Amino acid sequence: MIQIAVFASGTGTNAQQIIHHFAAHASIKVALVVCNKPGAGVIDVAASAHIPVLMIEKEKFLRGNAYTDELRAHGIGFIVLAGFLWKLPPRLVVAFPNKIINIHPALLPKYGGKGMYGHFVHEAVISAGDKESGITVHYVDEFYDHGNIIFQATCTIDAGETPASLAQKIHLLEHSHYPGVIEKAVQTVKS
Repeated sequence: MIQIAVFASGTGTNAQQIIHHFAAHASIKVALVVCNKPGAGVIDVAASAHIPVLMIEKEKFLRGNAYTDELRAHGIGFIVLAGFLWKLPPRLVVAFPNKIINIHPALLPKYGGKGMYGHFVHEAVISAGDKESGITVHYVDEFYDHGNIIFQATCTIDAGETPASLAQKIHLLEHSHYPGVIEKAVQTVKS
């Protein structure tokens, strides 16, 4: 059984989809939710699924052991970022080589990097006049939105598109694709 930790900072809609996808899985289990924001919706998502939550603080995460001891104590073998807004410290990336993936709400390598998340990404895509956007799932390395790309899916940008309407399209892509991409990535590690 491969145990996954889902790192999230917000409402937890992606985390909820991931938890649901693996609820009855034979060899993959969401064993822990890691959160850096007290009161985040993902905490309630985890509680309703009876999944423990590890609340983390910035100093220990970035300059301490990056919570690697706690992750190992929970038997974590794979990390999934689902709306987690802190850059991962090198210590964590080294501890889980090619076992950390992230989803980004644009088609990398465009519209990635520090500060490019949520509505900031959608505003940039629309301002640039792009005709499509989408999602990118990639392995995490020591740079923002930089690791090898695993999967991309696209959607069109219609005339009159707003950041809010584009966000809805992106959420649909995330929810329909991310759990299956995670499953394939974890199975690649197992084999």
